[in-house]
Amino acid sequence: MVTTVRLDSELEAILNSLSKQFEKKRGEIIREAISFYAKAIENRKKNRLHQAIEKTTSKDYEEYKLLEESLNDGFTK
Repeated sequence: MVTTVRLDSELEAILNSLSKQFEKKRGEIIREAISFYAKAIENRKKNRLHQAIEKTTSKDYEEYKLLEESLNDGFTK
């Protein structure tokens, strides 16, 4: 697919600089930047999901312990 990207002069200078620095074509730099950006978004989503799972697991365990304590109230072994 061919696409056109309009850049302001600052971004154009950055792109040209990166292209020279890494000895890559500008299109290659743009493709890698898009790929990097997409992976970063995916990693953030995964991290938020893992945090939610950890939080839920922790809360579930707390509820379990409270229930276990309430079941043991008044009973002697």
